[in-house]
Amino acid sequence: MKTLILAAAALVLATSFPAAAQTYRSDVRQHRQNERIDRGYQRGHLTPREARRLDRQQQRIRQVERRARAMNGGYVDPRTQRRLERMQDRADRNIYRKNNNRRGYY
Repeated sequence: MKTLILAAAALVLATSFPAAAQTYRSDVRQHRQNERIDRGYQRGHLTPREARRLDRQQQRIRQVERRARAMNGGYVDPRTQRRLERMQDRADRNIYRKNNNRRGYY
């Protein structure tokens, strides 16, 4: 009986973790991208104009996520998740390119 209860508890725990992992949060990635923009500007790798454009791109990503959460009761549906990931991938490439284009601001 004790083993049956432990097995049932383990099964419940094992199935609840993937469900918790499915909630989409881009906060960590967004934070890292913002840090890269700030660091690039402070080190002189980004001009003020480049930094502003990259910041605006980050704001648009946050805006899309906020709207999606507002419409879906705090959750982001899979289609919007893919859209946000593509937007963040594009922002990632832009940050890299702007930081490494040798157009420094000194």
